[in-house]
Amino acid sequence: MNDTLTLPNTSSWTFFVKLTFGISLAAMAAFIFFLEGNLLTKGYLALNALFLVSSTIMLSKTLRDDYEAQRLLNRINEAKTNKILKEYTE
Repeated sequence: MNDTLTLPNTSSWTFFVKLTFGISLAAMAAFIFFLEGNLLTKGYLALNALFLVSSTIMLSKTLRDDYEAQRLLNRINEAKTNKILKEYTE
C-alpha cells in the first residue's frame, strides 16, 4: 500500500501565489483603465477579465476535488480488496 503524506504548502509559497495573483489582477485592471477607447469597451474587457478569473478558480477547484474523490475511491476499493483477501486466506 502506497501511503503518501501530502504536506500543506509553505507560507512563503502561499504568499507568492497570492502576490502573483494580485499583481496580475492589478496589471489587467491598469491595462483596462489606461486603454484608449470608450467606456463600453473597457467595461466589456473588465467583465471578461473577471469571468476569466472566476472560471479559472472554479476549474482548479473542480479538478482538485475530482482528484481527491478519485484518490478516496481508490483507497476504499483497496481496503475492500484487502478485506476480501484477508477473509479468503483465513
